[in-house]
Amino acid sequence: MSDESAGWEDFAEDFERHAEVSAYNALYDRPAVLALLGDVAGLRILDAGCGPGLYAQELVARGATVDGFDVSPAMVELARRRVGSGATFRVHALDARLDWLDGGTVDGALLALVIHHVDDRVGALREIHRVLRPGGFLVVSTHHPTSDWLRLGGSYFDVEKLDEIWHRGWRVRYWRQPLTRSCAEFAEAGFLIERLVEPLPQPEMADRYPAYDANLRREPGFINFRLRKPPV
Repeated sequence: MSDESAGWEDFAEDFERHAEVSAYNALYDRPAVLALLGDVAGLRILDAGCGPGLYAQELVARGATVDGFDVSPAMVELARRRVGSGATFRVHALDARLDWLDGGTVDGALLALVIHHVDDRVGALREIHRVLRPGGFLVVSTHHPTSDWLRLGGSYFDVEKLDEIWHRGWRVRYWRQPLTRSCAEFAEAGFLIERLVEPLPQPEMADRYPAYDANLRREPGFINFRLRKPPV
């Protein structure tokens, strides 16, 4: 197991409790990602880096069949417990070949707040591109590059891997990079950008988390993309 997967193992259950109700997860990223995914009834969706299954749970409730995977065995077990039937989950790394999926067999995919943890992002994107059917889609959410820049300083155009302590002592490694670099990686993997969204928080955040709400209405925290595999 890599150092990075071991880190997620250490706080998987704490992360699940936090992400289920937190401002940035429950009232900001998850609604925006689900909106970009659209109507998934009857579709086969790949949840890449599924975590504890919060997105998969909602997708199954909306009529999708979900294939999920995560590098962390603890996260996969939490996802299995949460979602039950309608989804299958396995332990697998994003930088490894999706060897259980044939090419062109998946209707859509999501990478929710995970791509910035991957070293070989183009390789991971190419593999998702391979398993998508022609015309299939991929929804990606990640840190807004201006958010990282304003918080960390330096040049906006810096590309670097960071090692930080997040919420309640979680040690997390991730990449910061400018928007132009992310878009170039999508193109190199064969995707077209269909939509780019800088989400706003859900209305209830103003009552439950007023400070976060005010900040996110002034400065974007995340940025979301709906990508498309060309139909031919």
